[in-house]
Amino acid sequence: MPWLWVAIVLWGALAQTARNAAQRSLVAQAGTLGATLVRFLYGIPFAALAVLVLHALPATAAAVPRFHPGYFFWLVLGALGQLAATAFMLAAMKQRNFVIGVAYSKTDALQVAVFGTLFLRELPGWATMLAMALATAGVVLLSMPARRSAADGGARDWAGKAALFGLASGAGFALSAVGYRGAALQLPGTSPWLIGAWGVLFAQTLQSVLLGGWLAFKAPQALRATVTAWKISIIAGAAGALASLCWFTAFALTTAANVRTLGMVEVVFSYLVSRRLMREKLSPAEQGGLALVGIGLLCLGLGL
Repeated sequence: MPWLWVAIVLWGALAQTARNAAQRSLVAQAGTLGATLVRFLYGIPFAALAVLVLHALPATAAAVPRFHPGYFFWLVLGALGQLAATAFMLAAMKQRNFVIGVAYSKTDALQVAVFGTLFLRELPGWATMLAMALATAGVVLLSMPARRSAADGGARDWAGKAALFGLASGAGFALSAVGYRGAALQLPGTSPWLIGAWGVLFAQTLQSVLLGGWLAFKAPQALRATVTAWKISIIAGAAGALASLCWFTAFALTTAANVRTLGMVEVVFSYLVSRRLMREKLSPAEQGGLALVGIGLLCLGLGL
């Protein structure tokens, strides 16, 4: 079923849209890092449940995969890349011209193509490269504000600290995708669903320990806030675990470049939901950005 990964990524994008909505409601109480921890920490029980269910189902029942150091090397790379990307994004947002940093962070799909070629020897085809370029341009266009104020430096300093932090954030997300794809390739013959479930369980446990430990030392009030808001935290964790399960499973089925490119549809989902809730009309620039993303994804589909 060569198109199975497409359906999985689309479901992952929808789940991630729901997770983002839940996380946004937690930022005011727990801060950005606290809300980030929720997706990992509260997702662990759901990831563990997925592992148990998949091992019990006749279609995916199998012995526990033979994990080895090579697998954990790639998995840790992916988990740390994800955390580093979040840290660099926060650093970019603290800059006066943070809009530039956000725009540069959207280049992660293009960086996935570079890292995937260098580390995994998976060179994207022409259709994927074209799709990446168009969709990335569309997402960058969407990330730029309709009206630029003096507070963002006029969005002219494209080589300053914000730009460097943005590029580093994009690199972190790219390395994360390549790391998870590399981990999946270390378990040949294993069900993609089991690869996905075990990967989510291991990665989110590691991320919870690292980020949770940091917050316990630096901002214990953020940890308390995630407990106080346990209802929305559980929703965010469940949606996050489902989204991650979809991403990990897709990485076991196709290249990181394909998954990350199609995954940009999540930006469209989030943008349309946000605009629908606020009942605002799309500006010409926003319409152009959505069109570029749509054309890019169409190119990816036609090239498969």
